[in-house]
Amino acid sequence: MLKKILKALGFSKKTVRADKPAGVVTHYYGGLEVAIVKFNKPVNVGQKISIIGATTDFSQEVKSMQYDHKDIPTAKSGQEVGIKVKDKVREGDDVYLD
Repeated sequence: MLKKILKALGFSKKTVRADKPAGVVTHYYGGLEVAIVKFNKPVNVGQKISIIGATTDFSQEVKSMQYDHKDIPTAKSGQEVGIKVKDKVREGDDVYLD
């Protein structure tokens, strides 16, 4: 509620990005805190990403990535992978490389 009021008054901390997103969240598993992200650029474990959406705005390091329930070091362009996230994300949130 407070976030909505602050946003309406123009005090939102929403980050505006000039660069294009490196991927998009296609699904979120809340119990596991895992986001399924479809990347359009290669992304490595250890890289820092930002996830930005209508109510989402945080950055984190990619600590683990899985494809087909197996750990992978790099997500290829066009690949959907699971990433452990530190906060809730929503379908359609954009993922940026920092």
